Amino acid sequence: MLRLLRHSKSVTVLLLAGLLMPFAAAPAGAFSRIKDLADVEGVRENLLVGYGLVVGLNGTGDGLRNAPFTRQSLQSMLERLGVQTRGVDINTKNVAAVMVTANLPPFQTQGTRIDVSVSALGDAKSLQGGTLLVTPLLGADGEIYAVSQGPIAVGGFQAGGEAASIVRGVPTSGRISNGAIVEREIRFEIADRGELRLALRNPDFTTARRIAQAINAYVGLPTAAPTDPATVSVTLPKGYTGNMIALVTDIEQLRVAPDLPAKVVVDEGSGIIVMGAGVRISDVAIAQGNLTIRVTETPQVSQPAPFSETGTTEIVPRTLVDVDETNNKLVVLQSGVSLQALVDGLNALGVGPRDMIAILQAIKAAGALQAEIEVL
Repeated sequence: MLRLLRHSKSVTVLLLAGLLMPFAAAPAGAFSRIKDLADVEGVRENLLVGYGLVVGLNGTGDGLRNAPFTRQSLQSMLERLGVQTRGVDINTKNVAAVMVTANLPPFQTQGTRIDVSVSALGDAKSLQGGTLLVTPLLGADGEIYAVSQGPIAVGGFQAGGEAASIVRGVPTSGRISNGAIVEREIRFEIADRGELRLALRNPDFTTARRIAQAINAYVGLPTAAPTDPATVSVTLPKGYTGNMIALVTDIEQLRVAPDLPAKVVVDEGSGIIVMGAGVRISDVAIAQGNLTIRVTETPQVSQPAPFSETGTTEIVPRTLVDVDETNNKLVVLQSGVSLQALVDGLNALGVGPRDMIAILQAIKAAGALQAEIEVL
């Protein structure tokens, strides 16, 4: 009896090992949650913008003679508060006109608070120590969705004197944490919906199909179907306990291996290169040589002999040309090599990022780079 139990236990261990082997063989980080791959269509932020005034600046505000919109806004605000300023010469430098922006999160209810960003519109030097006055924030439809007010937190600063000055960060922009109160809600009913669509952040046929397969395998019914590379349609199955929110909560934790095309992203301005893991190349030979030509001018002055009446002072040019050609190496990369081999081969040539950009573009032009190059 004891021998039989040991035998059955060993068989169970072998079965578990066989079941876990595919998951152990999968590379770490190859799977991502559906929550991180797709968004629920309709659940989105909305952009808000407003125009306002910042007061309390220590002489770093707009020059009212150079910023007429600041003068007009200040006069209009004072008149609404019962102060007559028409015909009065206002020359304060403690006020600045600003643009206020914010993102209204989905399902944000009335009375809740959101963060806002404040940026100078005129020639203000700094918003340090300023306070934003009541500023309505409008949506794309022109309706007011939030109202902002409060002291501004500025990360940068500016200091200087008559001979020197220093600027750290951007002193003409700042943030107000919880600086706006939501006044209008954007309703979106999702609980009672019978169907919704998942919008992929990186559209791909294979990824959309894998997401649909993962959802159907979890529910046990043909609930999800890809409609295009960027969309997966999900229908609430009959007999499913709960509403659409419960279904979304369950399926967004499912893990899927995303599949993306091979791409090389190049930023020529900063020399940054980002290559995906799927980049492959065919047989190609790469040679890179750095040619440096130095031209040095060392003119000399030729003077006549002392007390000579016939000679003149002349400048005699002296030019030295030095040619230095180094790193003239040839590297052969075999067909189907991985990203690591490609990078190692280019690094073996001793090239920098900007030369590497030209090499990648030359490999692509030769038809040996099996990837898309995107130049920013």
